[in-house]
Amino acid sequence: DAKHLVPNKMRDFFCTINLDQEEVFRTQVVEKSLSPYFGEEFYFEIPRTFQWLSFYIYDKSVLQKDLRIGKVSIKKEDLCNYTGKENWFMLQPVDSNSEVQGKVHLELKLNELITDNGSVCQQLVVHIKECHGLPLINGQNCDPYATVSLVGPSRNDQKKTKVKKKTSNPQFNETFYFEVTRSSSYTKKSQFQVEEEDIEKLEVRVDLWNNGNLVQDVFLGEIKVPVKVLRNDSFQAWYLLQPRENGNKSSKTDDLGSLRLNICYTEDCVLPSEYYASLRNLLLKSSDVQPISASAAYILIEVCRDKYDAVLPLVRLLLHHHKLVPFVAAVAELDLKDTQEANTVFRGNSLATRCVDEMMKIVGKHYLKVTLKPVIDEICESPKPCEIDPVKLREGDNVEINMENLRYYVDKVFREIVRSSISCPTLMCDVFYSLRHLAAKRFPNDPHVQYSAVSSFVFLRFFAVAVVSPHTFHLRPHHPDAQTSRTLTLISKAIQTLGSWGSLTKSKLSSFKEMFMCEFFKTFQEEKFTESVKKFLDDVSSTESKEPSGLSEPVHLKEGEMYKRAQGRTRIGKKNFKKRWFCLTSRELTYHKQQDKEPIFTIPIKNILAVEKLDESSFNKKNMFQVLHGEKPLYIQANNCVEASEWIEALCRVTRCNQKRLSFYHPSAFLNGNWLCCKATIENAVGCARCTADVPADTQIEIDGDRETERIYSLFTINMSKLQKLEEACGSIAVYQGPRKEPDDYSNFTIEDSVATFHTLKQIIDTVEKLNESHEKYRKRSSSAKYGSE
Repeated sequence: DAKHLVPNKMRDFFCTINLDQEEVFRTQVVEKSLSPYFGEEFYFEIPRTFQWLSFYIYDKSVLQKDLRIGKVSIKKEDLCNYTGKENWFMLQPVDSNSEVQGKVHLELKLNELITDNGSVCQQLVVHIKECHGLPLINGQNCDPYATVSLVGPSRNDQKKTKVKKKTSNPQFNETFYFEVTRSSSYTKKSQFQVEEEDIEKLEVRVDLWNNGNLVQDVFLGEIKVPVKVLRNDSFQAWYLLQPRENGNKSSKTDDLGSLRLNICYTEDCVLPSEYYASLRNLLLKSSDVQPISASAAYILIEVCRDKYDAVLPLVRLLLHHHKLVPFVAAVAELDLKDTQEANTVFRGNSLATRCVDEMMKIVGKHYLKVTLKPVIDEICESPKPCEIDPVKLREGDNVEINMENLRYYVDKVFREIVRSSISCPTLMCDVFYSLRHLAAKRFPNDPHVQYSAVSSFVFLRFFAVAVVSPHTFHLRPHHPDAQTSRTLTLISKAIQTLGSWGSLTKSKLSSFKEMFMCEFFKTFQEEKFTESVKKFLDDVSSTESKEPSGLSEPVHLKEGEMYKRAQGRTRIGKKNFKKRWFCLTSRELTYHKQQDKEPIFTIPIKNILAVEKLDESSFNKKNMFQVLHGEKPLYIQANNCVEASEWIEALCRVTRCNQKRLSFYHPSAFLNGNWLCCKATIENAVGCARCTADVPADTQIEIDGDRETERIYSLFTINMSKLQKLEEACGSIAVYQGPRKEPDDYSNFTIEDSVATFHTLKQIIDTVEKLNESHEKYRKRSSSAKYGSE
């Protein structure tokens, strides 16, 4: 949210998230506010290098261009200082001098020349090679040029490169010569003194500009290099462009308002797969370790302060290697040992429940979409009043009509859920089967516990949570408004209660906290609800194979607005780009003139041969990719790098089992009679580059196992002192078998078997130390493009 925004009157505001100057997300518009609450979450992988993560507040305008009020820019290197906690940031003013990104490649050299009269003077040679990552101007590639100046006391010699059209990565390759020291005939001092005096004060300045043609040129950034660093050596380096030193002078920054952000940023250096073999094997054999509390996976969760940080990569790794079900069963059994009453099974926030929660979010995304999205869309797009709390009723509301509306929605959502068992992913069913039998074994005299063990997850922690916050599960793009949010909360409460009826008796209706909900549920006391829930829970906790029928609905995967290159030719003979609405399902990729219109082009998923990035040089456009199918390639431009990456990943995932996938492709387009990449003149010539998604059909490409293991290694490294304390504790227990010393050090840890736990801890510490050495070697080898470094 933001507060005290200028101008000091009610306006319509929205906020954008930018990587450098490239917008990757924007919030909904909050109308008529000075302190707008956005309350939106954006999770994304960053597909390229960047210098700044920036947030811009805009004043929405209907007739004119939206006005940028101010910005918050955080350097990549500083993100770790703010991660995981809320911070208020003062908005800074936005001007072209501070909007800088990209880098420039320079080679500088000092030459000695002998003049006609025999005296020696020095000449500076500046070779400006190329730039990389210049900003987009109004969403398009810029027309950059550079000015190269030699600046010093009472001198400013300036030269200029040619303008390069429509590119953010211009290749200049131009060389400029400057006289540095004059011969001694110009001055009374000796030549040596002149040389020293001049060089000490001279600097090379390179300014990048966007050629504005008929409007003013826009400043893109500058670099300064003192000539004295060269001496008699040549110097070649990449330099990050900098804002002008006076570019952000403003005494009124306090007046712009402030923005509250909660940023969670992680960055991992993932080594080749073989480096992780020991740690990976240690984690994957966790479910076989007796007791489970002595396993590497369990110890990981024990030592991490923020359990979520550890559970997510662990679940993804175990899922990727088909080891999740036995691990969940083992930690669930441990959980049940501490559960005293059957009606509280899996109601806490234990390792078992967290693992199942994360598994359902990862595996159940498509299941939720196909089950709930249509009805959630109906509730959000044409909402009916559903408030039944007498205290919250608005004037003119009729509680009887509202109750009917709520009952209509609850019936519809409930009906969709209990009919959906055929779509429930096999892995979820396998986990539910395990939990059901473990609960029945722990409480053999309670006939309801086998159902409540499953319903506590699938109703309470999956469907009910998705209903109350559809944006979190990607069922809706944004937070619903306040009234719709309240309706969804009431529906969610109802679904939780209906789902619990396998273990609730009707006499317990009186235990509802809210009397109005108790009245509402009196209309539900019908045997068919209990039977429907029981049958649904039986179906989703069965290990029998459930092949969906051929008539099942296609799963909706992704949609959005992008540009596609025209397949035919326009009147003037040039192919153009048109904005289209794209939709991807499990069966086909389509594009439409507008959302909700009939498709104007369809590619069946089974016909897609490859999905790859397209070189920017093809059309001088960023964020392009190509879909290769039976006919000519379909060239598509996404709105930003994150969107392009997500579309490519989604298309690769859904086509990975296609039998005729290509192994080679052309990274550039076929234009003017030849392929720009390999210069082949035949349009159907075999590709010249290997496809990046050329993987076996049965390979899971949704999860990068090495990346998840690297994340776990990082968590072990951060918590090394806790691992060592736990090791000491196990050692002292094993040796003395007496009263524990200094219990504060390890009293929060679970130590069932000190010898087995000690053995695992030693393996973890040894493995992490070896990985530390590998990372250290890599860090010494690699060098990033810092200011003035190569």
